[in-house]
Amino acid sequence: MLILHHIEPYHWWVAGLAIGVITLLLLWVTNQRLGISTGFENLCGLVVKAPYFRRSEIAGSNGWRLPFLGGLVLGGFLSAALSGGWSPFWDLGMFDSVIGWGPGGKLAWMFGGGLLIGFGTRMAGGCTSGHGIFGISNLERASLESTLCFMAAGIVTSNLVYRLGGI
Repeated sequence: MLILHHIEPYHWWVAGLAIGVITLLLLWVTNQRLGISTGFENLCGLVVKAPYFRRSEIAGSNGWRLPFLGGLVLGGFLSAALSGGWSPFWDLGMFDSVIGWGPGGKLAWMFGGGLLIGFGTRMAGGCTSGHGIFGISNLERASLESTLCFMAAGIVTSNLVYRLGGI
């Protein structure tokens, strides 16, 4: 069961099949890689005029990546709204009980985490979706190594958080 309104989820293979079909269609139709971090580079390129954001692989993919990112946000919002309501909240569970920094601290923590994710994404040459879905399906060694590092870091971090947090 999903946390949101106790809606029964689709079976895992349906989502896997959809991601696979979308990835293959994207490659076949546009000759572009699926990945979210490049879309954020597209957004930055709209505001920041640095040469890094003017590279051909960034500037040339604005036509589909920006609508793709918008669709992700809109799709999440519509899914929540149509399934019984959307009610944002500030309760961060274990973070509040263990650290308890209040709303400002939560924003600072999330901002810092976002910076670290962005740095790691650039250092790895892509995000988890780009490497884990597209790169591994193309048998790219760098993507396999990156995905193994993403998974190892997630496992270590989860264990540290849950052991230190007393859950």
